[in-house]
Amino acid sequence: MKLDVLNHLETAAARAELLRCCGSTAWTAAMAAARPFKDLAGLVQTADQHWNALAPVDWLEAFSHHPRIGDRQGSTWARDEQKSTATAEKSTLDELARLNEVYERKFGHVYLICATGKSAKEMLSTLEARLGNPPALELKIAAGEQAKITRIRLTKLMEP
Repeated sequence: MKLDVLNHLETAAARAELLRCCGSTAWTAAMAAARPFKDLAGLVQTADQHWNALAPVDWLEAFSHHPRIGDRQGSTWARDEQKSTATAEKSTLDELARLNEVYERKFGHVYLICATGKSAKEMLSTLEARLGNPPALELKIAAGEQAKITRIRLTKLMEP
């Protein structure tokens, strides 16, 4: 999609496209209302501004749109982002599955990491380290990871 197309979509259609990039309805509404965007850099900058202005409940809504790391389900983008898990050792995938559950019990949301370019072992190592975080810090880290994912997906959205 070209930026000009996004700028001229009906509001509901623009929200639907933006929802593919970030699962927060408050964020998609703010982004749709912020149109038109001059260029990709402006789109991404506006995305960051609106993301950082959201309440934690909106972050949690966005997190709920992500599959667990290692599940290989979800959107085409999510599967592509986690493609390293397709060739990971069974023991790594088993430990990811186990620790995903531990993480969700502790923090109340899915373990979120910008998986693009990361190996399954790297994501597992990061998960192990982040389990020691206090909940408030972990929420902020996960929100930062969501922001990275959103930037990548907005760039993908703007590709022809």
